[in-house]
Amino acid sequence: MDKIDGLMFRQMILSGARNLKKNADYVDSLNVFPVPDGDTGTNMNLSMSSGAAEVEPLDDAHIGNVGKHFSKGLLMGARGNSGVILSQLFRGFSKAIEAKEEIGAEEFIEALKQGVNTAYKAVMKPVEGTILTVAKDAGIKAEEFKESGASMIDVMTATLEEAKASLLRTPDLLPVLKEVGVVDSGGQGLVYVYEGFLSAMTGEEIAEDPAQAAASFADDGHDHDHDNDFNDFMSVDDIEFGYCTEFMVRFADGKRQFNEDEFRNEMSEFGDSLLVINDDEIVKVHVHTETPGEAFTYAATYGELIKMKVENMREQFRTVHGETNTAAAEKQSYDTAIITISSGEGINELFKSIGVTHVINGGQTMNPATEDIVNVIKDEDVKQVIILPNNKNIIMAAEQAVEVLDIPAAVVASTSIPEGLASMLSFNPDASLEDNKAAMSESLEHVRTGQVTYSVRDTKIDGVDIKKDQHMGIAEGKIITANDSKKETLHTLITEMINEDTEIITILIGEDGSEEEVESVVEDIEGTHEDVEFEIHNGAQPVYSYLISVE
Repeated sequence: MDKIDGLMFRQMILSGARNLKKNADYVDSLNVFPVPDGDTGTNMNLSMSSGAAEVEPLDDAHIGNVGKHFSKGLLMGARGNSGVILSQLFRGFSKAIEAKEEIGAEEFIEALKQGVNTAYKAVMKPVEGTILTVAKDAGIKAEEFKESGASMIDVMTATLEEAKASLLRTPDLLPVLKEVGVVDSGGQGLVYVYEGFLSAMTGEEIAEDPAQAAASFADDGHDHDHDNDFNDFMSVDDIEFGYCTEFMVRFADGKRQFNEDEFRNEMSEFGDSLLVINDDEIVKVHVHTETPGEAFTYAATYGELIKMKVENMREQFRTVHGETNTAAAEKQSYDTAIITISSGEGINELFKSIGVTHVINGGQTMNPATEDIVNVIKDEDVKQVIILPNNKNIIMAAEQAVEVLDIPAAVVASTSIPEGLASMLSFNPDASLEDNKAAMSESLEHVRTGQVTYSVRDTKIDGVDIKKDQHMGIAEGKIITANDSKKETLHTLITEMINEDTEIITILIGEDGSEEEVESVVEDIEGTHEDVEFEIHNGAQPVYSYLISVE
């Protein structure tokens, strides 16, 4: 085989995607931390499958055209850092071949090189011992064949073999891989893609489940539309408080003196789903009520009402279920849309109460794709947008969305829910996009984040011996304690995170958390740290029993 055209490249892509899909669970299992969020395989699979879905219906012998479709599908479907890097590898590859009807070994080798260069440029601080290293080493090996007259199969075979060899060397470059006893998960995913490429070239199929092979990539992926799962079991009459009401009050001299407990108790009389967040100058409120006017009148006794918004939830329900004669929903209009990625009803409502306009359900175990971020505002009148990823594995997809959007956009690189919440308190609706990005990004430096979750396997990391199913306390990405008792883990974690500058600790209770457990721990810690204030909210987040913010 001296040349490959678009038809062969399509087969290579589909074969690589199938092989990666078959082995995605194994790639997930290579996650360094023993937490229940190992999703590299899932992210790479869904990203690659998005690219495969674009080329699957094609019958085009022009390899440049096939490459364009593949690159577009990968770009829009990219999830997680591994998925974004994979998309950049083949973005550069496809750019190098876009004018070609077919390519030989030399053009293929040059395309691999361009792919590596593009991927490295896309990563702010490239780390060796990852998928980047595996791709680079494989590409360097391929270059040895550039003027040898070798066949395409010879080049692909050498590329794959060096990728496997490089993968085995990743623990020597990243000590944490050696400590845990695994190879790099992203590099392993790339090896599976290259295996699929070679399989298509040689015609030697990789053993797989026939049912998997028959599946269409267009149908692959997660269903992210979970919000209405319950709606078949309810009607509009079940909505007790019909108006989602949000507003802010700027405190004013001569008005009623603000007392948070008193204000919260009084506001709770107006409805449910109440959230109250305040500082010395402003209180932000979210409440579901039947009488938004009365809520506004009460709140105005404390100061000046600003940023008021009321939505009729019954009408929204009717629209979703086709129970209205309105031909089309009126476009929402925003000077600045703020998109946040989070999971947990309580956390979502908390974000909305402090000014976030769009929430994408996602985070650990379900990183949204670039396309998910773009689509959330595509049918609305938005002048500019700010994106809060709230997870280090979503930042690159968010930055890729900024490139795709045709309006001014910025990413505030929050790596956790507490960071995202803190950044929102620095948002100024009257400031420019650049000034808001700077102010919100600066606020991230004053927040430290902790989590309590459970271990999915026995391991030793960061000097801590961890047994399967034990509760782990993680501070700033470092596991500092593991204990059979969730309460003891929470207590140790918070105690370790407190320092002489600590003023406020916020605890978000997850699905697996306990309010009684938190209150007991807080009572104990308050006895020895009288100057520290605690805020407790029901976040209802999955994966993490508790999320802790220390400021």
